[in-house]
Amino acid sequence: MSSKKFHLGWFTNFTPDEWNEPFSNGGNSWDGKFHIEMAQSLDRAGFDFIMLEDKLAIPEAYGGSFEVYLKHALGMAPKHDPVPLATLLAASTKNLGVVATMSTLGYPPFLLARLCSTIDHLAGGRFGWNIVTSAENAAAQNFGLDRLPPREERYERAHEYMDLVFKLFDSWEDGAIVRDRASGTYADFKKVHKIDFEGKYFKSRGPLNTARSPQGRPTLLQAGGSPTGRDFAAQYADAVIAVGGGVAGMKEYRDDIRARAKKHGRNPDDIKVMFLVTPVLGETEREARDRHERITQAPGFIEQNLALISAITDIDFKKFDLEKPLPERLVTNGEQGSLDMFQQWGTSKTLRQLVVEASGGICASIELVGTPDQVADQMGEANEQVGGDGFLITTPSLCTNRRHIAEVTDGLVPALQRRGLVRDGYTHKTLRENLRAF
Repeated sequence: MSSKKFHLGWFTNFTPDEWNEPFSNGGNSWDGKFHIEMAQSLDRAGFDFIMLEDKLAIPEAYGGSFEVYLKHALGMAPKHDPVPLATLLAASTKNLGVVATMSTLGYPPFLLARLCSTIDHLAGGRFGWNIVTSAENAAAQNFGLDRLPPREERYERAHEYMDLVFKLFDSWEDGAIVRDRASGTYADFKKVHKIDFEGKYFKSRGPLNTARSPQGRPTLLQAGGSPTGRDFAAQYADAVIAVGGGVAGMKEYRDDIRARAKKHGRNPDDIKVMFLVTPVLGETEREARDRHERITQAPGFIEQNLALISAITDIDFKKFDLEKPLPERLVTNGEQGSLDMFQQWGTSKTLRQLVVEASGGICASIELVGTPDQVADQMGEANEQVGGDGFLITTPSLCTNRRHIAEVTDGLVPALQRRGLVRDGYTHKTLRENLRAF
């Protein structure tokens, strides 16, 4: 097996834990303590980062109602703002990167750039921004719009948004703060610049009124599924959140991102493609298989996960027959890449089969079921065939519990470390530097 190390992240959100299952925290996680304990466990295990996903609306995509989402607390609502939690997690850890999702729909560019710079200072250079444009009409309606702009216009706006926030991040040069007691000068005004940006969608005088942050710019994450999304990720991201349809799909995706990055003049090695996985662990393979079967056969599993994929794609999957294949290729103004991955168009699988195979609305890249040693071997083999760069661990519903966290940090990670596949200590101070360490 290749000894090439890979990176680890955890994909979660500021919602209740797995509140109605054994080993739960009871669903009362709003003071942040559950997430602090989780982040500290990941810090101890050597994870690169914890990523806090976010949405800006309570969906009603499934059946035209809030009911399923609120009844089951399905990772969509109730949901609190991840940015204050990210600050709390950074203050409670030493090395772990902390990534918050912020939408270009919800934040004016100046506000977002100022917020990122502030948190990166508080986090000592460990803050990351997960870039999203928001893909739900319900979110647009919370910000005074009737509906989302078409996808291509959203990306056009997003490119201009990135151009502006980069100029804002760079409006303070390195070394602008001099703290020269002899001259009584705190900051050198010659190293702080207006940007006078005026584009098609945005306008800003600049500069930021915050000091340049430890990373200069936050570490950037982005999930790109469609060709347009992939190109956006390849142009800007330090790490890409991805779902691959098996090892072959993972390799195709990573190769494509790297080729696109090269066309943008970037070093492909500076971009880490992190594939979503949902490991199910047990002391024996039989125990793990039985747990996986209990998960997928549990009452409400199909409904809950169809509701999740409905929210992600803005398509009501309640109207389709579970025992029949989906109609020939569905199209959405939401997350088309996620829809294509879920639908596996061109196959004859029933909707029920698609849900079970995907292990939920967030599709897993490969099946990982077994003992910690077996799953470690599976991850190592997949990484070797794909070429890198790492895995983003989550659960089918995004909800988790302390047992699941401990199984990964105290079971799976040590098995990976024994194989030399993941770090056993941090070598750098900032999130970007740790991602580029190997």
